[in-house]
Amino acid sequence: MGSYTRAQVAALVDHTLLKPEATEADIEAVVAEALALEVKAICVSPTFVAAVASLAPAATVASVVGFPSGKHLSSVKAAEAHAAAAAGAAEIDMVIDVGAALAGQLDAVRADIAAVRAAAPETVLKVIVESAALLEFGGQPILLDVCRIAEDAGAEFVKTSTGFHPSGGASPRAVELMAGAVGGRLGVKASGGIRTAAAATEMLDAGATRLGLSGTRAVLDGLRA
Repeated sequence: MGSYTRAQVAALVDHTLLKPEATEADIEAVVAEALALEVKAICVSPTFVAAVASLAPAATVASVVGFPSGKHLSSVKAAEAHAAAAAGAAEIDMVIDVGAALAGQLDAVRADIAAVRAAAPETVLKVIVESAALLEFGGQPILLDVCRIAEDAGAEFVKTSTGFHPSGGASPRAVELMAGAVGGRLGVKASGGIRTAAAATEMLDAGATRLGLSGTRAVLDGLRA
């Protein structure tokens, strides 16, 4: 098991608030906490991007597209990505159409990712593959294929999960498979259900290069200074 300091892990964290019931007051609290914890980025819903950019102009703002189901038209995902980037998002986490992937419609998945890539060309694009669902319903080969498709379509990261799918969130096995598929050419973001320092360390040991956390302080408090 690797040994990571609090600062090392904080520098890899997207401090996240994506709950549907989130309010402006919640966003203000998340921004304050993110700044205090010195995380990599602040990840919020598209409706809050402008507020975060205003509250923390020096922070890296990430947002989500087609979230959480991925069952949106590519044109809608593209428009959402473009609007989020225009509002101040430097990073975009998009959800694929998991059903299309499971049905073998890989060209459609590639085109979906490419549409978002083209709509927000200056952003860092992370592709949420819902690894737990792909492994449960399709098996290892489809997870590997989707990661390779994300690379083909111009993504900078593959990301495990929204954290909202009933199949579950990140797992060390999924992270290891994804890291193997992209071979260090793309980053791997582990997200969904990572609530302890031990879990975060497991994901990093498996090959994660970014972590999506909502309970960031609790995770960091479990690490040595």
